[in-house]
Amino acid sequence: QLELVESGGGLVQAGGSLRLSCVPSGRTYSSHVMAWFRQAPGKEREFVAAIRWGTGATYYADSVKGRFTISRDKADNTLYLQMATLEPEDAARYYCARGNSYDRSPTSYIYWGQGTQVTVSS
Repeated sequence: QLELVESGGGLVQAGGSLRLSCVPSGRTYSSHVMAWFRQAPGKEREFVAAIRWGTGATYYADSVKGRFTISRDKADNTLYLQMATLEPEDAARYYCARGNSYDRSPTSYIYWGQGTQVTVSS
């Protein structure tokens, strides 16, 4: 069973930055899509960003476009989410996920991490 381990969450002031990391326990192949989702209390899990592991093609939710950057280090088998200009509305638990195709629906992703909490103070 694949495990995904996220790290890098924390408390940050509005306007600040954080970088999240996600390390899968097994190898990530070029055919895989890795994604970040987030879920705030009382809200549904929502798509944040995704990347095709092989080509590096990236996709973003409109709410984070221009502020967040998803990337991967193939040599280290690590997924990143660089978050800048954070807003209180970005506060949530952030999850990384792995799937076999790009989709903005969480149901398309097979493996999930436990999440890392991001808190943004105003």
